[in-house]
Amino acid sequence: MLESLHRLEALRGPHSKAREPQFAQELTALKSWQHARLARTYQDLSANPRYAPAADFFLNELYGNKDSAIRDRDLIRMYPTMKRLLPKFGLETAGKALALDVLSEEFDQALTTHLNGAAVTEANYVEAFRAVGRRADRERQVALMNEVGRDLERVVGKPLIYSTLKMLRRPARAAGLGAMQNFLETGFTAFRHMHGAEHFLHTIAQRELTVIQRIMDREPDPFGATGVVSATER
Repeated sequence: MLESLHRLEALRGPHSKAREPQFAQELTALKSWQHARLARTYQDLSANPRYAPAADFFLNELYGNKDSAIRDRDLIRMYPTMKRLLPKFGLETAGKALALDVLSEEFDQALTTHLNGAAVTEANYVEAFRAVGRRADRERQVALMNEVGRDLERVVGKPLIYSTLKMLRRPARAAGLGAMQNFLETGFTAFRHMHGAEHFLHTIAQRELTVIQRIMDREPDPFGATGVVSATER
């Protein structure tokens, strides 16, 4: 986890390229485009009352374009406190979410560099995606997402875990870990609401792997594959 935090500091810290005003603006535009694409791709899950909270969690906490707990550079300073306060499952889940965040940030910055100031379109996004490459790491992104979901699913049936999380609210916030606490509670609540996450997790993994395959294999209309909503649709 600490390695991921240091990597994020290098990627997003005050001396990083991400803090250059023009690049930061272009990076935000890319992330917004990706967020909108994901929202379209999973609009069926978001519209289903059973899966809506989990879809919101994945779109806005794991794949979102906002600052969140797992993107907070201050967590480096708070790491010893995290180890002391968070339950084992929370620390492990947060560690995987951070590793996912590192990969996502690396790819987002690489894509933004390749686009070189151009407005993001489906065509130049796909071109940049192929140019950046690293297909195995793209697939690792999906695997990490799945692992975070599996971790949450494993603990939702254990009332003691939720009780422990609730007990930690006040000390976590007092220690500056309120956002991390919220991240874990939101994920736990969303997965408990589903009463079974197999379809949800399988759907996301299948669709994202299909998109990666179709882009890398230069297939036409990569976002229009079976079960995927085209990025051009509204």
